[in-house]
Amino acid sequence: MLKTLSIIILFAIPVAAISQICSGSLGDPVGNYTFSTGGALKANSTSYTYTPEACPRDGFYTIVSSTTRCFADTWHEVSEDHTPGDLNGYMMLVNASADPGIFYVDTIKGLCGKTTYEFAAWVMNVLKPTACGGNALLPRLTFTIETLDGIVLGGPYSTGDIPASNTPDWKQYGLFFNTPEAVSDVIIRVINNNTGGCGNDVIFDDITFRPCGPGISAGIVSNAGGLVNVCEDDPAVFVLNAAVSSGYANPSLQWQQSVDGGSTWTDIAGAQTASFTRLPTIPGNYQYRIAAAEAENITLSRCKVASNVLTIIVNSKPDIQTEIRSPACIGTTITLKASGGTRYSWEGPSGFRSGEQNPPLEVTAASAGSYQLTVTTQAGCVDATTIELLTIPQPIVSAGSDVSICEGTTAALLATGGVRYQWLPSAGLSSSVVSNPLASPSDTTRYKVVITDGNECSDTALVTVNIWKKPRAIAGADQYLFEGDTVQLNGSASGTDITFFWTPEVPVNAVTPRVHPGSNTTYTLHVESERGCTAATDEVFVRVYKKLTIPNAFSPNSDGINDNWQIINLDTYPDSRIVVFNRYGQQVYAAAGYSGAWNGSNNGKPLPAGTYYYIIDLKISRPVLTGWVFIAR
Repeated sequence: MLKTLSIIILFAIPVAAISQICSGSLGDPVGNYTFSTGGALKANSTSYTYTPEACPRDGFYTIVSSTTRCFADTWHEVSEDHTPGDLNGYMMLVNASADPGIFYVDTIKGLCGKTTYEFAAWVMNVLKPTACGGNALLPRLTFTIETLDGIVLGGPYSTGDIPASNTPDWKQYGLFFNTPEAVSDVIIRVINNNTGGCGNDVIFDDITFRPCGPGISAGIVSNAGGLVNVCEDDPAVFVLNAAVSSGYANPSLQWQQSVDGGSTWTDIAGAQTASFTRLPTIPGNYQYRIAAAEAENITLSRCKVASNVLTIIVNSKPDIQTEIRSPACIGTTITLKASGGTRYSWEGPSGFRSGEQNPPLEVTAASAGSYQLTVTTQAGCVDATTIELLTIPQPIVSAGSDVSICEGTTAALLATGGVRYQWLPSAGLSSSVVSNPLASPSDTTRYKVVITDGNECSDTALVTVNIWKKPRAIAGADQYLFEGDTVQLNGSASGTDITFFWTPEVPVNAVTPRVHPGSNTTYTLHVESERGCTAATDEVFVRVYKKLTIPNAFSPNSDGINDNWQIINLDTYPDSRIVVFNRYGQQVYAAAGYSGAWNGSNNGKPLPAGTYYYIIDLKISRPVLTGWVFIAR
């Protein structure tokens, strides 16, 4: 059936069930037995049999760092031993046998004679309340302390029934016992006192012994709390007093100090009275207590008891770190940087004050001088330092005078006053990082140059490059007109400070004049710059179409008179097309362009006399011409 014993001991948790009460003070644990090595116990340490299985059967035990839900989930799952956070710690898991037996027996050596000790261990009932149908046997343990020759010094002490719980629940059990004079070794026994059956399964861990003695109380004069915070270099002297109750036949005292949070304690040389005067020390966290024992045992830590702990914290002054850019250039903004505290106070020339950690400072000629910084830590410790700021005048810089150039040409710029140059914008410059770049921007541009001298101080200068836009001439699209008509030229002229004119001369000098040439003419628009920039020209062709004379009759009879249909001026329309039809709509003549007059034949045969109909398309975006012509024979 299910039976397991588990016991744990941890001196950081108060004893929950002790057979006697230590009415005085306790000392440090003499030993802490934690099963830390794992594996089987040494011979004769238990009447149970070791098994490496995680779920031991009746009459067996194992040493584990955690437990699983053994036997159909009737045992608790325990993720670690009793020591919180010790995932690799071990504990003893026992499934008790049907008959009472010895869970654990060991010999404890090195105790002090004539001393009272507390023995304690941590135990857990590993069974859930629902195990064994809710009627599981509860563990019941007996503790005894004996001398090596069998004399009982403490106990027997019974834990009583250790109840089941819904969640894993460690409980500490123990007793007090007195060692006779000259007795330093004792035997401890933990016995299973319940009968076998379903249940009686436990975990056992962390066995400790601690000396118990008269009550000791310690305090700091003029401080009720036992905790003092001071700052480094504070000259204060603290008096520590202790009161020791009666109980020792020949008591001896020893003040102790710990600088590692109480993990280890060191005797303070010469501090063997109830009062101790603490002188100033370097920064640190100091803990103090007074230990007491019989005079012959005062040097033995396993025999002494100790008072409550007093704490004096000596806080360091601020570790002030500063950073400043010095010398600083006038006209710039720098940052005064500091670290090492939680509060900062700056004071400097010209009434400068700031409570910021890293305040900005606009540097002027009056900014030079000493800046005092006071830093306070979270603990209230204060220190101060001084930093010096030197200033350097800004460089005397120039980018030269503004300049004007024709579009497409270059201007030589020149900046002075530094060793490094940065021009903005860079567009239109031959280089943006030289003192004398060539500038040819497409539009008027204002350039800024950042000039840095050998002290890394900078200033800026400005220069404008004005662009005279070069002349641009657009004469417009080619035009046409009929003889005797007028047409408007759609020209345009642009540029800076320009003049313009047309050749041949137009009636009115405008960019969009109206003209009426008598024949085909090419007009040229001239645009010139008053700033000396390159002139521009553009041409437009105007075609002049002649008026047509279309005869309505001819007589192709070879008499030399009106033998052909002669259309006057049609030859000036090179793309024209003529089509002639008879009265039945049949095409009898067609011609593209005007290669010659029609002789009134179709495919080389004379057409009969009569009326014929024509369509003339001049191909000049004008309506077609239609009409009739009579052939006489």
